[in-house]
Amino acid sequence: MITMVNNDINQILNILAVTYPDAHCELNFRNSFELLIATILSAQTTDQKVNQVTAKLFGEYPNPSKMLELSAVGLEYKIRSIGLFRTKTKNILETCRILVNQYDGNVPANFEQLVTLPGVGRKTAGVVLANAFGVPAFPVDTHVLRVAKRLGLSASSDPLKVEKVLMDLAEKNQWIDNHHRFIFHGRKICSARKPQCSECPLAAYCPTFNHTLI
Repeated sequence: MITMVNNDINQILNILAVTYPDAHCELNFRNSFELLIATILSAQTTDQKVNQVTAKLFGEYPNPSKMLELSAVGLEYKIRSIGLFRTKTKNILETCRILVNQYDGNVPANFEQLVTLPGVGRKTAGVVLANAFGVPAFPVDTHVLRVAKRLGLSASSDPLKVEKVLMDLAEKNQWIDNHHRFIFHGRKICSARKPQCSECPLAAYCPTFNHTLI
C-alpha cells in the first residue's frame, strides 16, 4: 500500500530524475540477443562481472547459432567466473536452441514468449523488453524492491505486487526511466548494508530514515 500523498510521490520521482539524469542499463550489449544473454548471466552477479565475461564471449559468439557451436563444457569454461555458471550454461544453450528453432534466431519482443525461455523470468523479460525494444516495463530487482520498501511505497516483498504499485506512480512512458533511477539510487546511495542516508536527496520523504530519528 502506498503510504504517501501524491505530492510526496511526485517529489520523489522528480528528485530521482534530477539526481540520476543519465540512469541506464549498465549491462553492455549491442542487440536484443546480447542483452538477453547478459541478463540471464546477471542473476546473483554484478553487472560489472557480467560485462567482463561478455566482452569476449559476444565477440566470439554474437548470435544463437554461433553460441550453439559451444558445448556445455565449453560455455561453462567461458562463464565460470560468474555465479551459478552451470545452471546458466544449461539455460543459455537451451534458450539459443529455442531461438534458432522457433524464432529464426531472433529474440521475441513479446513478454509471454520471453518468459517461456529457460532462465527468463518476469524481471529478465522486462529488462529485455524495456532496453532492447523500448517496450514500457518496470522490472523489479533487489535494488528496486529495497528502495520501494524503504520509501514506504510498498510493504510487499512480492516483486509482482511492487511492480504494479510502481507502475501506478507515473505514466507508462516514464516506467523505463524510473526503473533505471530506482536501480541507480539503490546501488549508489540506498544500498542494502550501509545506506548513505545522510547524503540521500530523498531523506525528507523517507519514512525509514525519519523513523531512525525518533
